[in-house]
Amino acid sequence: MKLLLDTHTFIWWDREPDLIPAETLRLMRQAQLLLSLVSLWEIQIKTRLGKLNLNMPLADLVEHHQENGITLLAISLPHILALEQLPQHHRDPFDRLLIAQSCVESTAIVSRDAIFKSYDCQVVW
Repeated sequence: MKLLLDTHTFIWWDREPDLIPAETLRLMRQAQLLLSLVSLWEIQIKTRLGKLNLNMPLADLVEHHQENGITLLAISLPHILALEQLPQHHRDPFDRLLIAQSCVESTAIVSRDAIFKSYDCQVVW
């Protein structure tokens, strides 16, 4: 099973795993975890704007998690083209691209964001 981590899921898994339900954490431990480059882009923007503080530099955080089995998911043309098919339930460009990636890659997305369930993708949590 492959699971695509929403940005907040990745951050919480690193910093505050108790914010993630125990059953979700169990699934994450058993799955192949994907982290989209769009999440890293979002994290970088939020840290630059002072909206997010990381415990370590972003490059070190990514390297640490790659060593622990997270696979980075690049943004590809099929992901971008899939955005055309998504209804306009909300406008967050990072979330919309994550949803498109989830659909194209046929993988569930791990998120507590309730709006994700409005889309035709599998959501865990």
